[in-house]
Amino acid sequence: MLCAGFARGRITFLRRAVAEHAAYEGLTGRQLEDFVLAVNEITTNAVVHGGGHGRLRLWSHDGRLWCEVTDEGPGLPAGWMSDAQPPAGFEFRGRGLWLTRMLCEHITIVSGPRGTTVTFAAVSD
Repeated sequence: MLCAGFARGRITFLRRAVAEHAAYEGLTGRQLEDFVLAVNEITTNAVVHGGGHGRLRLWSHDGRLWCEVTDEGPGLPAGWMSDAQPPAGFEFRGRGLWLTRMLCEHITIVSGPRGTTVTFAAVSD
């Protein structure tokens, strides 16, 4: 299990730690790259939109590597992207959750006025 707090300026360090832990847990190749990219997107969202910091947990269960990212921000706004459609046009924002949905499995998002928690698993073989 890996548990770590993070904040702006520590995402690169966290991404390396996640990659090392995921490789140790057996992820390789594209599966490893996709999982680390998804973790990076969700932790960046926590920093940018969720109060500037958050907490990450990685663990293995039932042959999958799981990630949970929690922040203490104001929660997702009304009408947030809740379907599997990509963001419209050339928007620079709004792709993190969509991308995580495309790259990972079993995604849950719980959000309210005291923060957001995103949980997901690496795609299994």
